[in-house]
Amino acid sequence: MTAAATQPAPANLTVPRVGLVSLGCPKATWDSEQLVTRLRADGYALAATYDKADLVIVNTCGFIDSARAESLAAIGEALNENGRVIVTGCLGAKADDILHIHPRVLAVTGPQQFDAVLDAVHRHLPPPEHNPFLHLIPAAGLRLTPPHYAWLKISEGCNHHCTFCIIPALRGRLRSRPLGLVMREAETLVAGGVKELLVIAQDTSAYGLDTRYPRDAWAGREWRTDIHDLCRALGELGVWIRLHYVYPYPHVDRLLPLLAAGVVLPYLDVPLQHGSPRILKRMRRPAAAEDTLARIRAWRAICPELTLRSTFIVGFPGETEDDFAALLDFLEAAELDRVGCFKYSAVAGAAANELPDPVPEAVKDERYARFMQAQQKISAARLARRVGSAIEVVVDRIEGDAAVARSAGEAPEIDGVIRLYDFPAGLKPGDRCRARITGSDEYDLEAEMVHESTA
Repeated sequence: MTAAATQPAPANLTVPRVGLVSLGCPKATWDSEQLVTRLRADGYALAATYDKADLVIVNTCGFIDSARAESLAAIGEALNENGRVIVTGCLGAKADDILHIHPRVLAVTGPQQFDAVLDAVHRHLPPPEHNPFLHLIPAAGLRLTPPHYAWLKISEGCNHHCTFCIIPALRGRLRSRPLGLVMREAETLVAGGVKELLVIAQDTSAYGLDTRYPRDAWAGREWRTDIHDLCRALGELGVWIRLHYVYPYPHVDRLLPLLAAGVVLPYLDVPLQHGSPRILKRMRRPAAAEDTLARIRAWRAICPELTLRSTFIVGFPGETEDDFAALLDFLEAAELDRVGCFKYSAVAGAAANELPDPVPEAVKDERYARFMQAQQKISAARLARRVGSAIEVVVDRIEGDAAVARSAGEAPEIDGVIRLYDFPAGLKPGDRCRARITGSDEYDLEAEMVHESTA
């Protein structure tokens, strides 16, 4: 159960309680936050354990087989522990599959179907009569992240047709949110104490493409609904702005001066997926490896402090040893700071399932191990260069004698961390301070404070 969603009910009032299990990516987490906010506004209390919930919602992921299996297992657990379950999210787009395995669920809805979820909750657990004490919720809504950072979703869906992916079938085509609406949500989050906004979408770089980049109003000015103007606007809020899921289109080049100037953090999460042009073509990815290397070099020339993170797939159908060698060569040339790797897994409904020459599982395992070994050396070398530097960090949590912190170069939940020692007793999550890097390994850094923390 998602403990962060817990909100106490007022004393001496009996109110219906809803539990939430939230699975999947940050975009799904944002969906869950919208859902629990609306539930709370309807007067429901939010329960942290199965036994305290009158009903449980499971927000599922259905991107790859392992995620589908995790979602189905979570539904089964909720049914066993509670018995009254509503399913939503990406896997909910395949309602028949869920009902075949778990026929006892009360209702199934797809992703982003907030009204349908609320309707199902109302049917099976009627809301209380309106009471102003029950309807008090934070202006920024309820969130599942720590108070000092928040996901900010700017669009839904995707226009790409990558052969390994079924996101367009699950979440539809690109639908950009109006810039003014995004900025009002961002303002409210910052006013509520958020100090870092993590911008997310299926394809952040494509923001505004579907609406042809209309003008929109915010703060008494007109802005173009595109990723460049959105970053400029967000940069005026005075908090860290971090960009995720940035495809390396040519127009992304315009963002680099904003990163170099500190308008947004010098950090880009760019999902590259492979380094072999032949495999990228089979994947139907929108960029070639050679162009990407040239673009990375140009970006670093403009913004030397740039941190680049990416994800890759090994063992894609038809991947030869030469293709894999090209991927390793790409890694060595690109020198990416943070990298994740997945072994290819067939997804029901994906076009890649029909491609010839599947890679044996044993070969996938061997290539995954070689990939991770190669990237560990690159990561260790890049982190070692940071030893001795003094940087600003934000504290995420306290663990024993170490404050677990991050800098501009680390995103929460997916990257390594900075372990800060000899910190003052009053240091707490969300505080920022200056730190000097004193040590490193393949993924994490160690540091010591150089002066007093600031909230």
